[in-house]
Amino acid sequence: MGPSERAAWLRLLLTPGIGRVTARQLLASFGSPEGIWQGDGADRGRCVGPAKARALAELPSDWPAEAERLEAWLASDDNRHMVALGDPRYPPLLLETPDPPLVLFVQGQVESLISAQALAVVGSRNPTPQGADHARRFAQSLAEAGVTVVSGLALGIDGAAHEGALAGGGRTVAFVATGLDRVYPSRHRELAHRIAEQGALVSEHPLGTPPLAPHFPQRNRLIAGSTQGTLVVEAALQSGSLITARLATEMGREVFAIPGSIHAPQSRGCHALIRQGARLVESVDDIFEELSWREARAPATPQATPGTAEDALLGAMGHDPIGLDALQDRTGWDTAHLMARLLELELEGSVGRLPGGRVQRLGAA
Repeated sequence: MGPSERAAWLRLLLTPGIGRVTARQLLASFGSPEGIWQGDGADRGRCVGPAKARALAELPSDWPAEAERLEAWLASDDNRHMVALGDPRYPPLLLETPDPPLVLFVQGQVESLISAQALAVVGSRNPTPQGADHARRFAQSLAEAGVTVVSGLALGIDGAAHEGALAGGGRTVAFVATGLDRVYPSRHRELAHRIAEQGALVSEHPLGTPPLAPHFPQRNRLIAGSTQGTLVVEAALQSGSLITARLATEMGREVFAIPGSIHAPQSRGCHALIRQGARLVESVDDIFEELSWREARAPATPQATPGTAEDALLGAMGHDPIGLDALQDRTGWDTAHLMARLLELELEGSVGRLPGGRVQRLGAA
């Protein structure tokens, strides 16, 4: 794709009142974005109506500058790409969805977009320590088995999933709701750089696009649509993760959910999904079996059961958050002994601390 074709795609994206559905109608009629403006204005009017035809006849006010900005961005790094409909690098699974984006802007390994096996891992922005640990461990096991882990770079479960995939030495793809010259949330700037090195950052929005609220559910359709299934680790009943799961179901993709504590608000969305037919997941083997990914299965896959039976304190903690007073009542240990052992388990990664002085077991995914 040369500069003139890229400029035509960008003009189509930036023209006010021309959404994705209208743009696809135009492309079907005129064959290419350049052909839209090479054609007759009357033909455009017959295709999309007079009001939209008038909008197409006007140059977007920021289009020339944005075209130059895009060319400078692409030229500054060999790992920056613009992938439009019809490009062989366009994710094939997205083409099967009802509303594929016209263009994807990519920073990183563009071949990550056409992975044969990809799973979305999503969940709460405010997970429990156990939830974040599950996301990391599941993602690491998936990455080690050759599965591309897809998420949305958000705080919480998304970030933990990307971290786990990176730790597993595999690919991870982050679909974002801003232009690729911005990182949102800003605290994930370093993580975004690592994802671009070992996978890809992807956006359907032009450079400079801020994190606008309507863009996040739009981003969720790309997460669901670019994968064979979606794993929800933790989610409240009203959450973006349940939107992603619903979109995955509507697209005919599999939905998986990890059950959690009945006392944790972050588990209620997962329990609702399971009641609605999502596959209950206790290990990555459950995912491999459902998706017929046996050939990708790692020799040994860790389980989601937290802790170890051999440790007396972990056994006393159970699987739900617990306060220190209640834990002391269960064990009969003195405060010094209890706190010392909790610190050891925390340093080992077996226990996480929660607000309000509570603790919770962590474990393998």
